[in-house]
Amino acid sequence: MGQFMDVHTNMPGVTAEALLEAHRADLAIQEEESVDFQKAWADPESGHVFCLSEGPSKEAIQRIHERAGHPYDQIHEITVTA
Repeated sequence: MGQFMDVHTNMPGVTAEALLEAHRADLAIQEEESVDFQKAWADPESGHVFCLSEGPSKEAIQRIHERAGHPYDQIHEITVTA
């Protein structure tokens, strides 16, 4: 399984409640693609949301996000950590 950080850039004014609701929407269906959404962070001022997940591919993560109603703008596979 790979580890991924995806970025959503069009969520200005996102609240903690909205972030949690979006995260829960992913969690509700993540097993269908063997994905594990681990954590989400947001910057309401810029509208950026960041999600850390593990899964078999970028495409699997995108499919879950799309079905949950919030496709990402960028996704980066994390291959080096410290």
